[in-house]
Amino acid sequence: MSFRFIAATLLLCALLPARAEKKYDPGASDTEIKVGNFAPATGVFSEYGMTARAEAAYFKMLNDQGGINGRKITFICLDSESDPAKALPMAQELVEKGQVLLLAGTWGAPWNVAIRDYMNQHKVPQLFVSDTNSAMDDPAHFPWTMGFQASKRTEGAAYAKYILQNRPNAKIAILFGNSPTDQEWVDGIHAALGDKAAAMIVKETAFAYGDPAALDPQIEELKKSGADVFLNLGVGKYCVEAIRHAYDIDWHPLEFIPNASISVSSFLDRAGLEKAIGLISNARSKSWARPNWSDPDVFAYVQWFRGYMKGADPRDANIVYGYELAQTLADVLRRCGDDLTRANVLKQATSLNLTLGMLRPGIKITTSPTDYRPIKQLFLMRFDGEHWVPFGGIIGD
Repeated sequence: MSFRFIAATLLLCALLPARAEKKYDPGASDTEIKVGNFAPATGVFSEYGMTARAEAAYFKMLNDQGGINGRKITFICLDSESDPAKALPMAQELVEKGQVLLLAGTWGAPWNVAIRDYMNQHKVPQLFVSDTNSAMDDPAHFPWTMGFQASKRTEGAAYAKYILQNRPNAKIAILFGNSPTDQEWVDGIHAALGDKAAAMIVKETAFAYGDPAALDPQIEELKKSGADVFLNLGVGKYCVEAIRHAYDIDWHPLEFIPNASISVSSFLDRAGLEKAIGLISNARSKSWARPNWSDPDVFAYVQWFRGYMKGADPRDANIVYGYELAQTLADVLRRCGDDLTRANVLKQATSLNLTLGMLRPGIKITTSPTDYRPIKQLFLMRFDGEHWVPFGGIIGD
């Protein structure tokens, strides 16, 4: 045997272990990846718990197909009970007791802000949070926390631009939650209206999250302002009450509602579909309630829904949101390969250029180390009494 052959063999043996090396942080192993989540399964925001149920169902499908790179996903979801005070204890339980690799899709602005310091101090990824607060896009100060959807500021600006183009002489009334995160909608509206804001906005009122029925007197005051455009920026049940009461007091302005409140089954049914006709909102996804069977991605979504979301209402927009979020996380984990460290999860999450099948063409998921807002585009749509009907093109930041 020649010296050259022996040397080559020794070199090969030296390289093989390095190539085969697997790296794991808590929550990952040869057979498992643990993902943590919390969502409001109960309480005033319980409808949004359906997002987590959809994520769990998507991971169940992946597990049935063999998992991600041969590893099964263990999805651990806790009920936040719609109580922000439970956020930090839940994060601690998931990270320290549950030993999850990361958190993904945790719901709600106050909840995510409450755990942000903890997650960043412990260097645990807090990815694709269900929160459109701009604070979730701050990699300079919170590099382990990342948003997912277009921001409230982008959404508010889109509505204002539509009003400028189609109702330039509008008198605008705005209803929004009394919180810094809801204020971002208003800031986006003011910025887009520019120097016309002072003349066009005739009334703004902030409500306190508590009893939705307490909104009624505020809505009556908005009607008295003479407004013919109503920016109803309530979330969930609060949006429902505002839709219903405005209609019942015979106020029929052009009305806008946020993406967070578009679910037909969770919200518009309760408002009364006839009272919701003409509402304008925004979305990012293709239609699934009236599926285009020639689109293979829509077909795949409907087949997944039928197989893994039994008993759920197909009109619930929270489900497609959870599906898209889980798809995105699956792509990140797949790209991690055998390096399932928290640092590598973050590295992969901050270098995305991804097209999801259920996103409308022209809307992509892109991130970078300085861009923590994966989805930056949206489109407008109008409710016809049964379905949301898209109109216009793609709108971005």
